[in-house]
Amino acid sequence: MKIESVQTYRVGTNYLLVEITTDTGLVGLGEAGLWGYRDASDAVIEAFKPYLIGQDPLRIEHHHQYLYRNCHFQGAAISGALGGIDIALWDIKGKHYGAPVWDLLGGKTRDRVRCWYSIHAAGSPDEAAQVARKVVDRGFTAVRLTPFPEGYERMTHTQFIREAVARVAAVRDEVGPNMDIGIEIHRRLGPAASVALAQALAPLGIFFYEDPLLPDSTQSRAQVAAEIPLPVVYGERLRTIWEFRELLDTGACKFIRFDVCLCGGITQAKKIVAMAESHQVGVFPHGPLSPVCTAAIAQIEACVPNMVIHEYTHDDEPPRRDLLVEPLKMDGGYLILPDKPGIGAELNHAALADWAPSLRPIRTSLRDDGSVADQ
Repeated sequence: MKIESVQTYRVGTNYLLVEITTDTGLVGLGEAGLWGYRDASDAVIEAFKPYLIGQDPLRIEHHHQYLYRNCHFQGAAISGALGGIDIALWDIKGKHYGAPVWDLLGGKTRDRVRCWYSIHAAGSPDEAAQVARKVVDRGFTAVRLTPFPEGYERMTHTQFIREAVARVAAVRDEVGPNMDIGIEIHRRLGPAASVALAQALAPLGIFFYEDPLLPDSTQSRAQVAAEIPLPVVYGERLRTIWEFRELLDTGACKFIRFDVCLCGGITQAKKIVAMAESHQVGVFPHGPLSPVCTAAIAQIEACVPNMVIHEYTHDDEPPRRDLLVEPLKMDGGYLILPDKPGIGAELNHAALADWAPSLRPIRTSLRDDGSVADQ
């Protein structure tokens, strides 16, 4: 069996899907993970094509090593491109052997995956609470809250802390004491504000505190995490097993977030999760892309012991569900693991007409004094 063609699809604003076809007719589906600059990953895939055409698609680890170590250039464009290729190759391998990828990786450790529902609370605390009530009624047992009010960049430190805490408190009052609440910082705060907010939120019973600092410095993340009285989550912007090793060795987090489409695919994500297991660290996979990304994540979630919770991204609802021939399924607040060969997802080419490619606008938040705020 040989690779016959590699095709990419720019879908909507953020998605870059990859299909690899073999001379036996098997087609593997993957997704590249550099959503902010997907054209860069698309160009890398184009550069990789001359090598891939004619290769045995089952030699997945070898192909990763060959392409990653070629010239030793690094960066998110390369690891994102490798993510899309790797996932597609695993999809082919599963179809070749007639098994889900999770079965080839060791078999199930669970039958379904608990999910959180994300709430963006830019409006009032009451509005955040109303959304949380609907989430509970749907059967979810966890929410993730982005408690940043509209115009937070122009608020004083004191006002921002008060407004953010009010939103989380309103949600806690609405959902009761047993609902898990995670907090998403989105790397928007500096050390002082991030620590102060965490300290103010601690009495509300917080499940996790995600990305309290930019991913630029592992040392800084560890220093800040030591002052935060909440379980810290990091990892969605990291790309390699070496970056994750350093993050884990510093003790900067209690949970990690790998992005299967950005970190080099299923092959590398499985290694990252194993490293986290050796540190007794749980995993929250990062999956903000299309249902193809979710299907790939589910293969890992199915077969590892330290999976904690999944990010619900509305893959069972239109228009996202229409991208797949057979949509992914939910049961209340749980994702049902795909059980078909490969990653269990087939691209619905007819739906691509409704997802015309478009450029992502460059918009960066500014503070009240005109300086750049992180986002």
